[in-house]
Amino acid sequence: YRKGPYYAAEGDFSSAGAVSLQYANALPAGIASIGLGQNGYARMLLADSPALGDGHLLYALELAHNGGPFTVSDNYQKKNGVLRYSEGTPANGFNVTAMAYSAQWHATDQIPLRAVQSGALGRFDAIDQTDGGNSSRYSLSGAWQQSNDEVSTRINAYVIRQKLNLFSNFTYFLDNPVNGDQFNQPDRRTTTGLNASQTTTTTLLGRASDITVGVQFQNDSIANGLSSTAARQLVSTTRADHIKERSLGLYAENKTAWSDSFRTVLGVRADNFHFQVNSDNAANSGTASATKVSPKLNLVFGPFNKTEFYTSAGYGFHSNDARGTTLTVEPKTGLPAEKVPPLVRSKGVEIGVRTEAIAGLQSALSVYRLDFDSELTFAGDAGTTEAGRASRRTGFEFSNYYKPTRWLTIDADIAFAKARFRTFDLVGDRVPGSVEGVASVALAVDHLGPWFGALQLRYFGPRPLVEDNSVRSKATATLNGRVGYKFSPTLKLELEGFNLTNRRDSAIDYYYASQLKGESAPVNDIHFHPIESRSFRVTLVANF
Repeated sequence: YRKGPYYAAEGDFSSAGAVSLQYANALPAGIASIGLGQNGYARMLLADSPALGDGHLLYALELAHNGGPFTVSDNYQKKNGVLRYSEGTPANGFNVTAMAYSAQWHATDQIPLRAVQSGALGRFDAIDQTDGGNSSRYSLSGAWQQSNDEVSTRINAYVIRQKLNLFSNFTYFLDNPVNGDQFNQPDRRTTTGLNASQTTTTTLLGRASDITVGVQFQNDSIANGLSSTAARQLVSTTRADHIKERSLGLYAENKTAWSDSFRTVLGVRADNFHFQVNSDNAANSGTASATKVSPKLNLVFGPFNKTEFYTSAGYGFHSNDARGTTLTVEPKTGLPAEKVPPLVRSKGVEIGVRTEAIAGLQSALSVYRLDFDSELTFAGDAGTTEAGRASRRTGFEFSNYYKPTRWLTIDADIAFAKARFRTFDLVGDRVPGSVEGVASVALAVDHLGPWFGALQLRYFGPRPLVEDNSVRSKATATLNGRVGYKFSPTLKLELEGFNLTNRRDSAIDYYYASQLKGESAPVNDIHFHPIESRSFRVTLVANF
């Protein structure tokens, strides 16, 4: 996991965060598990990686269902499969992976607080009982890597086909008092891509140095739209678009250890994006392109008594919805609209310390500042992209991983962020919905005879819902846990509990205008989606 615009190998949206997943080529043992729980929860998993030829064939199949605590069941049904053949090692070898996923669900969307306070709705009720959707994703990918003492080469390529059909209603009867405001967002896209990098170990001014160069290419062919619906039946089409989006990223990075206690990581990245939009409204069709060059710098001092200090600085970016880059007319109102830039610049700086000076304890503390040239959001119910003001986030993060004994692990994290718009406006300078304080504490127990377990407390603090900070969400806290018993090295039983204190908090909160049936005018209100009530699940896991 990485965050911030400090890494040359990470491009679009990496200022917020980037994750690199390394899938297993082989499992230590086969897995067969079945789980049952409250609210219609059921899950089955079967996975193994038998030897085949000179490699391993890994397969996994997951089937799951969940109803949730809502008045109208989520009826979430998921099918998930993986098939992977690999030979060699992560440093020298190859793999080919096929994945398939499909799901369908009913969605209980956010509801207005006023309706719950008046008793018209319960916390788990829905206003539009036909919201929901379905999705699927199928992919084929391959990776090849070869390494020796001097050169390491990695190449991977992929093709993905995914579909989404989403029905939502956030304003109820504001726009259409008769049929309601439900809207449909269909999305069909095919994605192809290639990533390649080569790292060479050499010397620079007599010092050990690694030089990495890489290329990343992705092409998306997209068909999506926005339409008004009633009970998932088409009422009218707001917009329909065919989009081609291409991106090319080139990067270079140098890691040099100048002494036993000082090393640098210098990088630069260049990205080009090209959008082509063919809209059902010719006024919103067109092309747009942009290029960003992003330098990176990391200085690391240490270790001193198992402690090192670092400072990082860099430039990054994020792309915008392609439709906003060619927009001239608002699809819903027909009024003139302002285009948004294809790419938005970000820049950040971070200072931190990492230490293992205390036996069994790993700690990291950092303070940072992250700037964006604008806060840009896509309004899915209106079909428009809105460009906001430039913003700045300053904050700190403090994480700890402590293993005081063989059987106990403690994980504790706390973070705070102050988000503000950088330009003056009478409406205020707060960034609506921006997270401020978050914290997490987890205890895990293992190697205690046949018993094992864990307990985790997660906290999300209040946050502003409007620019002037006059309306704020409440804090959200959940306590989750699990306990298990190992009957043998190959058979165990787990009991999981969620929201153990049965708190009545919100998972999300928004503030905007909506209108219910029987209301003569729109009402500005908090709209929330509750966290799930207390529930339990039991899972039997066998290894073979």
